[in-house]
Amino acid sequence: MLEQPVFGRRLRQLRTERGLTLAALAGEGMSTGYLSRLESGARQPTERAVAHLATQLGISPAELTQSTAASLAQSLTLATGLDQDEAGQTLSEALKASEGEDPLLRWQALWQVAEWRRQRQEYPEQRACLDELTELSTQIGLPELRARVLAELSRCMRNTGEIAGAVDAATHAYELAKSEALPARVQTATLLALVSALTEAGRLPDAARHTDELLTVTDKGSGPQWAQALWTVASIRVRQGDLDAAAELMDQALSGFDGRDDLTMWMRLRISAARLDLRTDPPKTESAQRRVEEVQGAMPFAGTPTVEQQLLAVRARIAVTTGRLDEARAVLDQLVGFDDLLPYQERIRLDVLRNRVLLLEGEQATALDGLRKLAEQAQQSGNMDLAAEIWRLVAESLAK
Repeated sequence: MLEQPVFGRRLRQLRTERGLTLAALAGEGMSTGYLSRLESGARQPTERAVAHLATQLGISPAELTQSTAASLAQSLTLATGLDQDEAGQTLSEALKASEGEDPLLRWQALWQVAEWRRQRQEYPEQRACLDELTELSTQIGLPELRARVLAELSRCMRNTGEIAGAVDAATHAYELAKSEALPARVQTATLLALVSALTEAGRLPDAARHTDELLTVTDKGSGPQWAQALWTVASIRVRQGDLDAAAELMDQALSGFDGRDDLTMWMRLRISAARLDLRTDPPKTESAQRRVEEVQGAMPFAGTPTVEQQLLAVRARIAVTTGRLDEARAVLDQLVGFDDLLPYQERIRLDVLRNRVLLLEGEQATALDGLRKLAEQAQQSGNMDLAAEIWRLVAESLAK
């Protein structure tokens, strides 16, 4: 016989799988109030109750009282030997039947599932995990857990275009990390979230004020977090118009980061460097193309859908910059259907690129109308940096 609350969870799982209400499962031989208390774990089941419920469910009493789900602790252990997709699925299923278990175990499982959802670009599902993680972190009472969750929540909200919320979450994470004197790795994570959110919100002076602090916290590093810090500060320098300083920071990250630590990060750095190459005057298209070829060579080993889409977008930009419009159009066509999976900023920038192609093809009225709508959409979402970027393109196009 399963002890409570495990029996209650097992019973509720079987009932919901069959789409039964409490009244339907209780039938004439049991009150819904008693059944509800069984499911909540407030009452221990009798043999008579088990027999009645098994009949109602169409299974044997042994099937009802034997748990088929591994505990959350077992699932976390099993997940260490699985690839990311298998681990994510295993933990996701375990979480559905693990209400009432140790909050720390649930936190660990949810954190891994949230990262799995992010990698799969399932942002609403990731957000649901992060919302529960926020509540669990408060319940557990460890400031480090709460700061880490808030920083990741900010990142998730930026991906869905919720810029004001992203700034709030990152600000709370940063203030918590500072007030509690949390470890450098946590302070770095919160700073990365804050600088990125402030930049997207168009608050460049506020973002720039944190860049020196970010570089100081990550000084003498060499891992993924260090490389991401340099990359983030480089993006600020680009927006400040200091492309030389941005290039220097990117070169430092590219040369100092060993791809064996994180091959996906190694590829994303080169994609970002290729974008920077295309922003110089004149654009360094040959350098950008070399970086694209480096990433393409690594794709079989650590390529993800996100990296593949970012790579295609850079290839389209190179084609536009070099005037190969047919090639640009073909590459952009490959990205059709991925838009719902891409982060908000990437989706908008792809649409901007499509309108740039229309401009170059002579469809000025259609392209300008599309760009205006994209700029207004970015403004309404609070993404002021992206909106300003699009309005500049509109102004330049009208001037020409």
